[in-house]
This record gives sequence, C-alpha cells and structure tokens, in this order.
Amino acid sequence: MRRVIVSVTNDLTTDNRVKRTCSLIHELGHEVLLVGRIRKNSLLPSEFPWKTKRFRLLFNKGPLFYAEYNMRLFFYLLVKKVDVLYANDLDTLPANFLAFKLKSKTKLIYDTHELFTEVPELIHRKFAKNTWIKIESYIFPKLDHIVTVNESIAKIYETKYDKPLLVVRNVPAKWNKEDILSRTQLGLPPDKFIIIMQGSGLNVARGLEEAVQAMQYIENALLVVVGNGDVIPQAKEMVCQKKLEDRVKFFEKRPYSEMMQFTSNANLGLTLDKPLSDNYKFSLPNKLFDYIQAGIPILSSDLVELRKIIDKYQIGCIVDTVSATEIAQKINFLIENPNTLDEYKSNCHMAAECEIWEHEKLKLKSLLDKILVLS
Repeated sequence: MRRVIVSVTNDLTTDNRVKRTCSLIHELGHEVLLVGRIRKNSLLPSEFPWKTKRFRLLFNKGPLFYAEYNMRLFFYLLVKKVDVLYANDLDTLPANFLAFKLKSKTKLIYDTHELFTEVPELIHRKFAKNTWIKIESYIFPKLDHIVTVNESIAKIYETKYDKPLLVVRNVPAKWNKEDILSRTQLGLPPDKFIIIMQGSGLNVARGLEEAVQAMQYIENALLVVVGNGDVIPQAKEMVCQKKLEDRVKFFEKRPYSEMMQFTSNANLGLTLDKPLSDNYKFSLPNKLFDYIQAGIPILSSDLVELRKIIDKYQIGCIVDTVSATEIAQKINFLIENPNTLDEYKSNCHMAAECEIWEHEKLKLKSLLDKILVLS
C-alpha cells in the first residue's frame, strides 16, 4: 500500500474529477488523503472512503489566499509520510513541487485541468498573470508526470514546453437512472420545456447572462440554473429587471447525484462558454458529459473540443455566436421540431455507453500503476 496525497484549492464538495481520481487510487488498494480548504458557505463533505483535510484560511481570494494556502499546504506535506503527491492545477503546484524536491523518495503527478494562465479572471490582471506564467514556466519543464483534460490543451503544453502529457478527459461514471425524482418532487413544472445550465463555476463569459436574456423570446419554457459562480447575482438581478421569474429558476450548488436529478428531468442542456480566452476556447466542460449521461440533447457554443463530441455523436446544436437571439432561435427550433430533438436524445443514449469513466480511467490507471509500483 502506497500513501498518496491529492491536493486542490476548493472545498472538496463539487470537484468530481478529483473524486474520480481519488476513487481510482483507492480502488487500486492505496491510501488516499484529499486536501483542500473550507469556506463559510461550504457544504458538508461527502462520506468518502478516504481521509480528507480542509484548511480554514484567513484569506479566501486574491494573492494572499494563494500564498497562504500554498504555505499551509507545503508545511503540511513536508511532515506527512507520503509516496506520491498529486497536484491538481497550477494553484497547488508550488507547494507540491517544493515538498517533492525536499522529499527524495516521493513522486509528483501534476494534473492540469485547464490553461490556468489563460483564465478570463487573469486577462486584465497583468501582474497576477505574469506571476503565474513565471511559476508555470519554472516548474513545468521539471515535471515527469503530467495529466490534462483534452487533446487541445495537451498540444498547447507539448508545443510550449516540449513535454509529453497524458490526456484523461472529465467523463463521468455511467449514470444509474434508477430512483429519479419527478419534476413535481423537485419543484419543477411538469408541463414546460425545461432547459438546464449547471456547474460549480458559472462565471464570466460562460453564457449565463445570454441564456437568461434568451428566455424573453421562448414561450412555455423554463431555464433551470443549478450551481454557483460569479455571475449568479447579476443573472438574478437581470431576471427581476426583465420580469422573467416564471421563466428562470435558480438552485444552489449541490452534490453530483442531486444535481443529476435536475439534469435528468430537463429537455435540453446548455454549455455556452465564450472563446474570449484560450482557456475557454480549448475547454471541454464537464457538463457536456453529464448531459450525455442524463440523455438530454445539448445546445453548445462553437468550441473546438465541444464540436468534436457533438458532431461525432450528433447529439445537439451549435450556436455560431453566444447571443440571446441566436440561443432563443435554436431552442425554439428544437421545441418546434420534436423529431429532431428525439433523434438527438436517442444518440445521447448511445454516446452514454461510450463516454464513461469506466473506459477513460484505464489511461490514468496505467500511469498510476507504473508510478505507485516504483515509489
């Protein structure tokens, strides 16, 4: 049995990729410790079959947060017995890399979930962006085991640093559709066309505002928003201003199984990230695969990785631009053409048999087997 410490900067309650990683390590018979943080509004952690540790921090955003978290994490890792450090994203890498360099027999895996230095939040923050670029450019070439979430991001890093990356996509486990609650039980209208947008990061440039505005032009339909993010307050204010309370409904973030209850009751799923940064341009949002597992067609923005999946399986429509009028036009077309919607839905069921963690995890298992045996 090897000891593996997996670290993130979130509160451990909604990061399903990390949960799947920990689950796989646990399945392989090794000891897992998942480290994150706790915030004022954090949900209670799920009952994991592995240990967890959450830091309570003085700062919860900005440079002081990242500095405090990495300092706390570094000293924590330094005194723990560990064989493998598993760092998720650039904001946990400094502490993990420094601990790795000081613990001679320890291995390090870096799992980059996005193009961190290209996130929209850094576009207008030159100093912060340059700081993260310097951190990445110093550490990345020194890494031996790097994982990422799709081929586009892998190619960017491989070109930039001349390092091979392993692609392990954010596909969920096969969804068990037994015991699905009814719309009435979930507080949803039984007779409306339900559109869902879900996620734990409904932030800037992800199309939520345009989706809300689009509801002005769609009759007998309800937009259900499940999750949290920076633009939720603005979206709620927009709903009030435009008097769309009967067409848009918000639900707080919730555990995956509860979220999927809402998704499984929807008619259409939205994933509308705008290509305003390379991070979004080459992203492959988790929600795409959640919609596939729930068996609901998809309306998507025109991003490289999203188009690959949607075109491959013929499971939805793509908007040329993320605008309220085009979103409404596409949704109204699907409402008025139920045969097309049914065809997409049928194709989703076929895609759901292929795009599952049970297949995808074999790539990560191969890497873990090699590293854990050598540790």
